[in-house]
Amino acid sequence: MSRVGKLPVAIPAGVEVSVKDATISVKGAGGTLELRLNSLVSLQNEAGKLNFKAANDSREADAMSGTMRQLVNNMVVGVSKGFEKKLSLIGVGYKAQATGAKLNLAVGYSHPVNIDMPAGISVATPTPTEILIKGADRQRVGQIAAEIRAVRPPEPYKGKGIRYADEKITIKETKKK
Repeated sequence: MSRVGKLPVAIPAGVEVSVKDATISVKGAGGTLELRLNSLVSLQNEAGKLNFKAANDSREADAMSGTMRQLVNNMVVGVSKGFEKKLSLIGVGYKAQATGAKLNLAVGYSHPVNIDMPAGISVATPTPTEILIKGADRQRVGQIAAEIRAVRPPEPYKGKGIRYADEKITIKETKKK
């Protein structure tokens, strides 16, 4: 069986988990998230802990039990603590400004780049060269961060661009004559 799938998901205080018609709903301070339960996985709720088991002995069911367990764990962590990604802008004149649900980027193009944030995702700019993305859904937070990074990915010669705060860029050596 999947090693991840064997671990139970602990439900902290203030988080409510309900299963209806093969749909798992997790409700907490950070909002409400829903996920469709795969037919290859069976779920038991025992004393504040969720246990996932493969419905049959196939490899797909075994793998899916670990996947479903981790997805539900991410939902529980998301509605209780939330997820965040931090991006930093490197380059002369590169700056970001968050106004409400919009992010305005000036990253070396002839025009500013405006990005609208979807519902459930908040963006903040503590300094003009830092972007902080927060939300309850881990996948959406990571996807928005990747889309913002794709506006101006870091280039390998000077390192200019938008990068994750913990990302290391290997700088290439320039051509020698």
